Amino acid sequence: MSNVLAMKPVVRPGKSGGARAAVPGAVVPVGHVVEATDEADGGRREVAHVERELPPGGVSAYLAARKSGARSFVLWADPERRERLATLVTESASDGVCVYRVLGAGGETIGVLVREKALSGKGLRTRWTVAQPGCPEAVGFKGRIFWWFVWWLLLPLQTAIGVGSVLSGGGDVARGPRRIIWRAGREVPLEFLSDDNEVHVHAPWVDWRLAAALAALIPTFDSWLGTPWDDKRN
Repeated sequence: MSNVLAMKPVVRPGKSGGARAAVPGAVVPVGHVVEATDEADGGRREVAHVERELPPGGVSAYLAARKSGARSFVLWADPERRERLATLVTESASDGVCVYRVLGAGGETIGVLVREKALSGKGLRTRWTVAQPGCPEAVGFKGRIFWWFVWWLLLPLQTAIGVGSVLSGGGDVARGPRRIIWRAGREVPLEFLSDDNEVHVHAPWVDWRLAAALAALIPTFDSWLGTPWDDKRN
């Protein structure tokens, strides 16, 4: 598989919460898919089917834990769940700092993803760190400072539009800046483009499974303006 990919999460019909069909022997297809576009030829193909891995308490326990930032999901090679590609588990989630480990099919560590919420003690913007064994650590920040400044200046107007949208059932509110550019020294190995919700892999040393897990993880932190794929009650 090419190392130059654009990963994009796509929601397909079907449940994505880890539930199985009530009919014996039947399987509910995984509804959340990560697609990849090979930038060399522009061809798009499915690389992983993602679903939540629910704790013993089921969906309610997952939703309760995700409020603190905890996430857990599986990347399958096929919608029938025959081959596990990777698993994302939460190592810790507290005080706005969440640490996620991405494991391969054999339980080996593919990489570690760290999300530090804005104003949690290390900066004004949300900070994402991607660490892969034997590779340089990459750090990215959500949005550019200039565009955050512009967004905050327009916040009173956006608030008015938001209230009008709730009352009328229509309209739209501009989201805050969401683009993320990861840097490792002078290299830019990864990039998240907010317009297309795509994670672009620019460095050949980035494991595509780690990029796919990252592409599935970022949308789960959409604000109230978004629709996180893992925030479902089924």
